[in-house]
Amino acid sequence: MTSQTMLESDFATLPDLVRAHASERPDDIAAADAARRLSWSELDAYMDRIAARLQQDGFAKGDRTAIAGLNSVEQMAAILGTLRAGGVAGLITNSATGEQMAAMIADTGARHLFLDASAAASLDGQHVTASDRIAIDGSNAGSPIEQWIAPAGTRPAPVEIGREDGFNIIYSSGTTGTPKGIVHSHTMRWQHIQRGAPAYGPQAVTILSTPLYSNTTMASFMPTVGSGGQVVLMKKFDARAFLELAERERATNTMLVPVQYRRIMALEDFERFDLSSFVMKYCTSAPFPAALKADVLARWPGGLVEIYGMTEGGAAFLLEAHKYPDKLHTVGQPAPGHIAKVIDEEGRELPQGSVGEIVGRSPAMMTGYNNRPDATKAMHWHDSEGNLFYRHGDIGRFDEDGFLTLMDRAKDMIISGGFNIFPSDLEAILLADDRVVEAAVVGMPSEEWGETPVAFVVLKAGTDAEAVRADCNAKVGKTQRLSAIHAVEELPRSPIGKVLKRELRDAHAG
Repeated sequence: MTSQTMLESDFATLPDLVRAHASERPDDIAAADAARRLSWSELDAYMDRIAARLQQDGFAKGDRTAIAGLNSVEQMAAILGTLRAGGVAGLITNSATGEQMAAMIADTGARHLFLDASAAASLDGQHVTASDRIAIDGSNAGSPIEQWIAPAGTRPAPVEIGREDGFNIIYSSGTTGTPKGIVHSHTMRWQHIQRGAPAYGPQAVTILSTPLYSNTTMASFMPTVGSGGQVVLMKKFDARAFLELAERERATNTMLVPVQYRRIMALEDFERFDLSSFVMKYCTSAPFPAALKADVLARWPGGLVEIYGMTEGGAAFLLEAHKYPDKLHTVGQPAPGHIAKVIDEEGRELPQGSVGEIVGRSPAMMTGYNNRPDATKAMHWHDSEGNLFYRHGDIGRFDEDGFLTLMDRAKDMIISGGFNIFPSDLEAILLADDRVVEAAVVGMPSEEWGETPVAFVVLKAGTDAEAVRADCNAKVGKTQRLSAIHAVEELPRSPIGKVLKRELRDAHAG
């Protein structure tokens, strides 16, 4: 069966698609990083050798590996080799604390830990349950992968992979405790491949600078590999280095988070880079200001699609910004086959135009949280017909055209003196001020009001923060006024660009 026939079928696995690409275009480049390039035939053979060695070690269908490190061709092969052996890839958040990483590895139940020197340094001094360490970067983090894998030409025993078999575990972001492990099936990942494949294809060159342990990255990784495009991996994002790489590789696609777009567009010499090869750019994971979307559309060739959704699944929303320039304040409409509603605090469905919590369902939904049935159940909401929806935890409103405007995370909404205040409203006003580079508004404890809005801003040199606060307060109602403003050098962010508001709250509490 050809790769195109497989993509047009009702189900195919990623390992089988790689095999088909290797058969059809063995010498074309499949994956590249700063140190190495692999053709489709080389990637396919590398996966075979990893899968065969896992099986020699007693690895059975459904077993898990743990994979931790910076983006690399070898890390990509470890993920795909695990899948070919019928296993589940446990993607460990490399930016977490060593204690959290060790807890994630234990949560996977993996015997085999693929890691690099950066992950090994974080895990130093921690009790790691995985007994077999395989170094994917030539370091002394474990047994060198080139010595560990099965001999060249070795094929693993075939494994039949079903739709609902596990594909990966991705750990939710969090600043305290152990993040929850989100289990995705091959069916869910197949949805990503099939939905995205038309925008990629064999001619695609996709630059990925966000980490492979993130669902943000997987949203572009899956359709690129599935449709036979080339993946170009960056270990660490740098705005100028990204543009240099994109120009050199003639990139056609990328997935970036908003803070990365902001840093790229802020470069004074942005215009000197030849980005004419771009077909489509994507963004997800954090609020994407309308003004920044407009700037990207105006100055960066190719289309722009914003994706809003959860790693857990539920409903995904797509905003084709190049087609709907009058909807840049929204996150778009539900993707085909995805259904979304808004509910009130009592769980009752609200009519269109109402503000409420987003719930969604689709063919792309997680199997559940690994070893956390109670947390899985807490995500559930059922409609009057008994259909399962996932609670997104976000507050929003649908307009008359079915486009969703997000107000805020439900947990970030500020209740001050009995009034609901959405931080995003205040952040939008602050970001419209030319003196403000970045802004985050959080609710801080107040004896008088219960909570009160406080702003944290990154300002241009020479700016008076109090003047910014005064101008903002002049544009809002009395109940929305900022009680304080703090100038900071930078906002704390997760590796995929989300502002860690809890850290701001904790650092300035009291």
